[in-house]
Amino acid sequence: MLVLPHTVLSRHVNGVMRRFAEYLALVWLLLLAVIVLNVVMRYLFAEGRIEFEEIQWHLYAIGFLFGLSVAYDADVHIRVDVIRDKLSPQTRAWVELYGILGLLLPFVALVLLASIPLVTYAFANSEVSQAPGGLAYRWLIKACLPLSFLLLLVVTVARLSRVCCYLFGWPGAVVDAEPGDPSKLPTGRRV
Repeated sequence: MLVLPHTVLSRHVNGVMRRFAEYLALVWLLLLAVIVLNVVMRYLFAEGRIEFEEIQWHLYAIGFLFGLSVAYDADVHIRVDVIRDKLSPQTRAWVELYGILGLLLPFVALVLLASIPLVTYAFANSEVSQAPGGLAYRWLIKACLPLSFLLLLVVTVARLSRVCCYLFGWPGAVVDAEPGDPSKLPTGRRV
């Protein structure tokens, strides 16, 4: 297992992401409530509502889009572990560095650049759902795409700082600082 040292940036981002993950988990409870309400209305009262269907899709989108950053920060995202487990920690760190620089950062930049015009167009044209009785303000859900990838960018830069610290010793590692405790970040010992 590759254990990367934490930096001041990664400690701060990790603490924020842990709190954010707790709030994001509420989206799944809300989604469950909407699904149950929709099923009850449809099968007990024969009253199907397109708004509830669309809210379900939106909640799924929010959960998965922002969940990408949470998973990457917690290092629980999908990897090819069959190959990775056979590599030395040093090689794993180099693969991670090249993966971040060559794949993840360009992908995040591409999604950010492509999604911002999508959101501005939807906002400028007051885009609404095409379904009868559907939701208005379509730009709100579309805005989740660049926002979630902006968050992924921050998490990726924090992870990159950890990889660079492991491989090159820069920026310095922070030890004895608790994640999410900003008061200890500046005074934590640097290695």
